[in-house]
Amino acid sequence: MSRLDSFIRRLQAQRACLDRAAELIRGVDGLVLELGLGNGRTYDHLRSLFPERDIYVCERRVAAHPDCVPPPDRLLLGDMRVSLTAARGWLGGRVALAHFDVGTGDMAANVALAAELTPLIVPLLCAGAVLASDPPIDCPELSALPLPDGIAPGRYHLYRRD
Repeated sequence: MSRLDSFIRRLQAQRACLDRAAELIRGVDGLVLELGLGNGRTYDHLRSLFPERDIYVCERRVAAHPDCVPPPDRLLLGDMRVSLTAARGWLGGRVALAHFDVGTGDMAANVALAAELTPLIVPLLCAGAVLASDPPIDCPELSALPLPDGIAPGRYHLYRRD
């Protein structure tokens, strides 16, 4: 498979999983947390899925399209290790959906970062929350969910906080 085909399939899986996550949290109160803004495409999609919910974004530095940058009061700027630790006091247990996609292109680095950040992300999730993730997450407090039809196992991941 070409890199272009792989990229397209990843984005299709990402969209399908975010759309499924929106269905799964329909009855769950809470906000949305985007972990990694990138160019802002996913943030823009989340705004269309959740117009009534607050969406917070963690990003090291903003490089997104100007139309896809969150308001300053919803942007946690800097290293996620620091931002998530600082946000625990006011975000803890309030996140209904977290989306983790740092998009470095290096899966080994993404998996290592996910392992490091998981203990900081999970306490932010409310009961019944969904975590959508590019890298796989290994955490006893999260249960893997089935992927939407047509999405190959391992292409993207969905978890629910028990």
